[in-house]
Amino acid sequence: MKKYLIAGLLTWLPLAITVWVLLWVLGLMNGMFGTVLSVTQAVFPASAREGLEQLRTIPGLGVLVMVVAMLLTGVFVTNIFGQWWVRQWDTLLTRIPIVKSIYSSVKQVSDTLFSSSGNAFREAVLVQYPRQGSWTIAFVTGKPGGEVAAKLPGEHVSLYVPTTPNPTSGFFLMVARDQVTPLGMSVDEALKYIISMGVVAPPASASASGTSLPEEADPNRRG
Repeated sequence: MKKYLIAGLLTWLPLAITVWVLLWVLGLMNGMFGTVLSVTQAVFPASAREGLEQLRTIPGLGVLVMVVAMLLTGVFVTNIFGQWWVRQWDTLLTRIPIVKSIYSSVKQVSDTLFSSSGNAFREAVLVQYPRQGSWTIAFVTGKPGGEVAAKLPGEHVSLYVPTTPNPTSGFFLMVARDQVTPLGMSVDEALKYIISMGVVAPPASASASGTSLPEEADPNRRG
């Protein structure tokens, strides 16, 4: 019985989690559509509010409207006129107390993670963590800057070390560049490896076949 229960669980669990994530995304988009609709109803006269309320009952309309809105927004902000409006909007929000701290932080993180010119999560590496001789997979998120970079000797990289099986939480490290070992696997393959707790190992790539782990310094070794 135990064997059959585990086999059934392993069959249905990936599908159940996938459906749960999709339902969460759909619920979030429908919630955003509902908020926009409520604001719109407050602007229109009472005679038109009843017709707008009927839009809530149409299945999938909220998701469709939000996807179209994001596409149109992307088209708008990629031209010169749209970029000027984005700069004005950013300037306005960065002058509002409390709001500027939250907005600026979220914008910097989102620009780093999702911008095509950024280098976040573009490279998977091996690093010794949490102690010497213990290796884990990490992702390069950039290089230290400002006062931190001035205090660090030599070249360092910023790393994100995800936890398993939930990679959305993890640790932020700044490590010397020569202490990390680049991997030939893609970021997607590395994430699968982490989420599966090492069960789903990606195939060894040709570029990584000649890459070896850095040797630790042996105080008893004579040159």
